[in-house]
Amino acid sequence: MAVSMADITHLRKMTGAGMMDCKNALNEANGDFDKAMEIIRKKGQAVAAKRSDREASEGCVLAAENGNFAAVVALKCETDFVAKNADFVALTQSILNKALEAKPSTKEELLALEIDGSTIQNLITDKIGVTGEKMELGEYGFVTGETVVSYIHPGNKLATVVALNQPNVERQVARDVAMQVAAMNPVAVRPEEVPAEIIEKELEIARDKARAAGKPENLIDRIAQGGLNKYYQENTLLQQAFIKDAKETIDQYLKKQNKDLTVVAFKRVTLNVD
Repeated sequence: MAVSMADITHLRKMTGAGMMDCKNALNEANGDFDKAMEIIRKKGQAVAAKRSDREASEGCVLAAENGNFAAVVALKCETDFVAKNADFVALTQSILNKALEAKPSTKEELLALEIDGSTIQNLITDKIGVTGEKMELGEYGFVTGETVVSYIHPGNKLATVVALNQPNVERQVARDVAMQVAAMNPVAVRPEEVPAEIIEKELEIARDKARAAGKPENLIDRIAQGGLNKYYQENTLLQQAFIKDAKETIDQYLKKQNKDLTVVAFKRVTLNVD
């Protein structure tokens, strides 16, 4: 049967595939839209299987808030050319919008959600067929709190979300903290939240340095603790020097706004090597 331009345009809008791909799929499916979409999806699956061993190190990272919930997503691809494509950025945005709406707990739950009748996983597969590049949902993270804020660094390669424990925190104050997370890459909010394996590693490094410097063995542990405290100052958010004023810590900056104000949680997603 003859395939009309209107049919081709409609399928292209539904899948994002090229005009010729849509025309060929509709011809092969004898005008059946569902079959044509399956044909395009199988093409994406075939490309995905062929490129499964490739590295998807580029992509787009976006973040936003919805009430007391903030989310960040990273859609990954192989090249910066595709990462900057408007359709790719739009797909990332639609995935983020769905996350903000549905508030899934895991990346797997997010991939199973539907947008316009297709799961997010299928939408990504369809886009693989269009671009010929490996794509994957690299990361999904979220925070909840009385006040939440998001920050996207120019270029869409790095984004953060932060939750604070008090409502109605001044927007710029919350944003300052989100930018701090982006710039300084803390490992935890406070020392007691640093993973045990990191603590032990830092203590061991400090002990080795002390021994190499010829320090007495009975002082090694005390010196190592001092090294760990310095690590906390540099790598835990509340103890870090504020990037806008190194004379105060983030904790001190927040306490100036409200003596009880603090950070509940944060997520930082980047496609760059820190």
